[in-house]
Amino acid sequence: MTKEEKKTAENAPAQEEKTQTTIRWDGSKMKSAYANVCNVSSTREEVTLLFGTHQNWHAGQKELTVELTDRIILNPYAAKRMAVLLINTMNEYEKHFGELKLDLPEKKQ
Repeated sequence: MTKEEKKTAENAPAQEEKTQTTIRWDGSKMKSAYANVCNVSSTREEVTLLFGTHQNWHAGQKELTVELTDRIILNPYAAKRMAVLLINTMNEYEKHFGELKLDLPEKKQ
């Protein structure tokens, strides 16, 4: 190995660290949808999010119909990254606009 090749090989890791990937968000095929209901299920290989809307606005109804409109299927790593992003986003939201109180059923043990 020549002196120049050795110098280039030693600098290779430093050059790789300086290289950053640029992400270009292409929204040309994006669709927007509104949802006021979300359900989540999972298997070992994927996490499935179901989105839809309910339009039953009267209290005390015995049956609630939810029109499902969108299904997003993620691998567990993408789902975990999404969970972190959502938690961070909601923390910022509540810091700015105040805490959101949810009336959730108690978790069964």
